[in-house]
Amino acid sequence: MAELKLMKGNEALAEAAIRAGVDAYFGYPITPQSEVIEYLMAERPEKRTGMVVLQAESEVAAINMVYGAASTGKKVMTSSSSPGISLKQEGISYMAGAELPAVIVNVVRGGPGLGTIQPSQADYFQSVKGGGHGDYKLYVLAPASVQEMSDFVADAFDIAFKYRTPVLILSDGLIGQMMEKVVLRDQVERITDEDLIKTHGSWATTGKTNRNRNIVTSLDLQSEKMEARVHRLQKKYKQMELEDLRYEKIDCDDAEYLIVAYGSSARISQKAVEIARKKGIKVGLLRPLTLFPFPKKQLFELADQVKGILSVELNSGQMVEDVQLSVEHKVPVEHFGRTGGIIHTPEEVLDALEQKIITHGHFRNHKTRESSIL
Repeated sequence: MAELKLMKGNEALAEAAIRAGVDAYFGYPITPQSEVIEYLMAERPEKRTGMVVLQAESEVAAINMVYGAASTGKKVMTSSSSPGISLKQEGISYMAGAELPAVIVNVVRGGPGLGTIQPSQADYFQSVKGGGHGDYKLYVLAPASVQEMSDFVADAFDIAFKYRTPVLILSDGLIGQMMEKVVLRDQVERITDEDLIKTHGSWATTGKTNRNRNIVTSLDLQSEKMEARVHRLQKKYKQMELEDLRYEKIDCDDAEYLIVAYGSSARISQKAVEIARKKGIKVGLLRPLTLFPFPKKQLFELADQVKGILSVELNSGQMVEDVQLSVEHKVPVEHFGRTGGIIHTPEEVLDALEQKIITHGHFRNHKTRESSIL
């Protein structure tokens, strides 16, 4: 049954995996997400639900184990942090091409290279632009709390099986390591082999019984067939944009200025909005809960209302490009971020908004110039 606990984000995610009826987890330790596999090993979920937990010999091995298990139609997941996710990219691309459902978790740390073990959001490009080779995307969920670290596990599997695609939960070291109260969902029973054949028998490698054999592959040597496969993937991504876009608007109804932020940056920015409003500055926050699909239409509409937009990120400027593309030059868009594992404060966010957007003459006169041209 559902219960209230005080847990780290990584631990809440691991417990949610057990309760979501996950069949198997394959992973490898790396800071700051090691608590995921540590918690699973300590909980012995094979005794609770029959869930398999295995520490692979490497990240490359882990993602290929996920590929194999996913091809049987089972609920499987893996987790890692930035350098480990980089090692998994070939396998993720293979899974996207083979149309296999799975959940991948990235608790982001600073880079490039080994970087730092401190929080970062510098994996945005890698996450939403494909990351590996080929024309593919991942559905990307961005939790901003321990509660969402828990809730997004079951949600991610729903999306993964709806579209037969890998789904990424993009967290960071701050959300993964912080402790908060979390309401854990009720236990879900793992799907039986019999039900699996009924549900996924049309594509999963469940054993050949009175049907044509199923072949799981991302390879098509005939160009026309490969093009048809890529078109099928693109159709799915369009459907995701229409049916499964998620975002949150905070104080946007009367906003004159807008902050766009996700994950831990959104939590910090929400406090910055509160401080700004106490000072009489009408600021709103748009928080993408999905980074792909991205709330392009919502940003485009808000651009008719606000005077400027600040993209707040724990990186040197990545999501800001998608914000700029979304608003189509209607209003100025600026970026504010910290790197190297330094976390910005609400006061720094507000100061950046005032310096880059509100008091800057170029932005103040932008709409006037646009109107005069028209």
